[in-house]
Amino acid sequence: KRNTENIVPAEIPLVQEVTTTLWEWGSIWKQLYVANKKERFRQVQSMMYDLMEWRSQLLSGTLPKDELKELKQKVTSKIDYGNKILELDLIVRDEDGNILDPDKTSVIICQNWPFLSESDQPDYGTYSRISSSPTYSLYVFVRNFVCRIGEDAELFMSLYDPQKHTVISENYLVRWGSKGFPKEIDMLNNLKVVFTDLGNKDLNRDKVYLICQIVRVGRMDLKDSNTKKCTQGLRRPFGVAVMDITDTIKGKVESDEEKQHFIPFHPVVAENDSLHSLLGKVTASKGDSGGQGLWVTMKMLVGDMSQIRKDYPHLVDRTTVVARKLGFPEIIMPGDIRNDIYVTLTTGDFDKYNKTTQRNVEVIMCVCDEEGKVIPNAICLGAGDKPVSEYRSVLYYQVKQPRWMETLKVAVPIEDMQRIHLRFMFRHRSSQESKDKGEKNFAMAYVKLMKEDGTTLQDGSHELVVLKGDSKKMEDASAYLTLPSSRQHVENKGLTLSRSASSVGGLSVSTRDAFSISTLVCSTKLTQNVGLLGLLKWRMKPELLQENLEKLKIVDGEEVVKFLQDTLDALFNIMMEHSHSDEYDILVFDALIYIIGLIADRKFQHFNTVLEAYIQQHFSATLAYKKLMTVLKTYLDTSSRGEQCEPILRTLKALEYVFKFIVRSRTLFSQLYEGKEQTEFEESMRRLFESINNLMKSQYKTTILLQVAALKYIPSVLQDVETVFDAKLLSQLLYEFYTCIPPVKLQKQKVQSMNEIVRSNLFKKQDRMRPRCSHGLTFYTPFLWLFGWESGLLLLST
Repeated sequence: KRNTENIVPAEIPLVQEVTTTLWEWGSIWKQLYVANKKERFRQVQSMMYDLMEWRSQLLSGTLPKDELKELKQKVTSKIDYGNKILELDLIVRDEDGNILDPDKTSVIICQNWPFLSESDQPDYGTYSRISSSPTYSLYVFVRNFVCRIGEDAELFMSLYDPQKHTVISENYLVRWGSKGFPKEIDMLNNLKVVFTDLGNKDLNRDKVYLICQIVRVGRMDLKDSNTKKCTQGLRRPFGVAVMDITDTIKGKVESDEEKQHFIPFHPVVAENDSLHSLLGKVTASKGDSGGQGLWVTMKMLVGDMSQIRKDYPHLVDRTTVVARKLGFPEIIMPGDIRNDIYVTLTTGDFDKYNKTTQRNVEVIMCVCDEEGKVIPNAICLGAGDKPVSEYRSVLYYQVKQPRWMETLKVAVPIEDMQRIHLRFMFRHRSSQESKDKGEKNFAMAYVKLMKEDGTTLQDGSHELVVLKGDSKKMEDASAYLTLPSSRQHVENKGLTLSRSASSVGGLSVSTRDAFSISTLVCSTKLTQNVGLLGLLKWRMKPELLQENLEKLKIVDGEEVVKFLQDTLDALFNIMMEHSHSDEYDILVFDALIYIIGLIADRKFQHFNTVLEAYIQQHFSATLAYKKLMTVLKTYLDTSSRGEQCEPILRTLKALEYVFKFIVRSRTLFSQLYEGKEQTEFEESMRRLFESINNLMKSQYKTTILLQVAALKYIPSVLQDVETVFDAKLLSQLLYEFYTCIPPVKLQKQKVQSMNEIVRSNLFKKQDRMRPRCSHGLTFYTPFLWLFGWESGLLLLST
């Protein structure tokens, strides 16, 4: 034992692990070559090259702390994935990627350690965390735009689904100058955007493209040499650039923020070609761009914006633009307030009337109040751009049926939504400035964003009525607001366009023109469902409260989870404001069970996180625990007597969150009133568990399924209950819970339930109630005592 010395390697442990891994993989790599397994051979070779490069970076010792952390994550993910596909031993790591010490790690710890399943791994193991997060983001850095235009341009970048021909994100707008630099010179080398809110549904799309639609701003025709006489400032279609980023989105290829990608430019050839139709014709690999296009770098990031700002501060900072998804993320966390309305100008059909050629139709959109006054800065053309008061569409030359497909965002305060509408003016634009000055608006259309019942405009397409007449009257809200706004409105009123075309205030409905838009409401405060609106605004019509609470069960689940915080707030406010009455207690309880049941559904399972966050951070009903416990006890007692109680099975399935609300409410009450009524609370909790035990004793045929459910879900409540309830008394009640059922009945379910109890903190407490036993097996005594030696040993063996 004397004269010993410890040799400490100079390399960090991860470098040693990489070295060992390369030796091991190298031998297998040669065997794959000999066995002629070419695909696996190339895959292992690629992974080995990556590890060698990353090993050099680790050895350099020059990486900043955040980059070193990210590199370690990539290295360990690559090693673990490689070991898995080569069927080598899996390595158990801590959350930082370090190998757990085998001398200090028991078999029990290993058995319970959160491994990733093989199905969770991306094809090349690029992101080991990619399956554990419901939200992803794509970081894009525009390095350069090379295109011979000669005029100013607008670059609209977005994510695009080519199978559905739809844009799936907000536009990121870059204004490019005629001299080949950004219009704002400060943005040079700082054109960064994060396309966020992407979810598993987006990762599972067959194809995802990064597209750039390029709009030229200047003359009608670039060939016009006499620029002094030409109309300026016209927005004209110029071309598109398209790149297939499916593999990057899915994590199938490494996404290196330093690797530059060239996205080739495809020009508009025919005058009547729309940018949207051009997207359908081109792919990333076709056509010769002549070196014109975009240079970008990109990287897939895991997490929402708050997470990626922590994890990737060297990429995402305060100047990085955020482009949200057109639609909600898969999880809407409490506090994520959003009130965005996306309006897409889709198509038009305009008669030329007395003109010899088709019109060059420009759509001018603005947001107006009930008096027709324009709301300033209510329109956003794209992320990263300043809001504007007016939007002018792209101009298509002499096209009878223009197809714009241009999406804008309308952002106004929620309190103003009831009184505003969108107004669209249609004007013919001439290429000659002298003629263009004399042009006036030849038609208009409008649409209100909120309906009379207080709900917002339904998502989807809207065919608006085109109004003709005096151009000045088109700005007079008192004139056009009396006329129908959409063809659906006309049909609902039982009118025909010809009957409603009589002149009102100098305006009339045109039967020869058509105009369509589509809308998408992304709001955590405005709903399109009348029933849900009635519940959220229950104070406005308290006489309809019972009806609205009952209607909640038929509201679409997607709409409920979208407004989860507001809905829960409304339910508990109803309960608290009727604290001296039990009139609405059962209805509120049933509504709460419905919501918890929704979140238990696989479709909405990610909202568990939201519900947990709500309970811990936003829930504030200090008296709710009394009412929740009372209703729950009533349901249990009713069922124990063999009487019909329809909601009880759903209630047992929701037991974990019912108790979370009870415990949180009691905790808040105790903090507010310094522990007051603790004895009464413990007595109520004891009686509640006795009611559960009575259900387990019941011999009615109707209770068998309920007893199975109770055995399954009771263990889930212990983690919360033990924080506010005496551990010894709880242990005694649990003992009675399991002994209520005869030994030969539901044995399998009892063993499974007890197995879950073992994992709880209650079982680890030293002062819990333990029965005496002469066999010395104190840790497992509860099993052996409850089920006898045979069942107890069966449990131990499992």
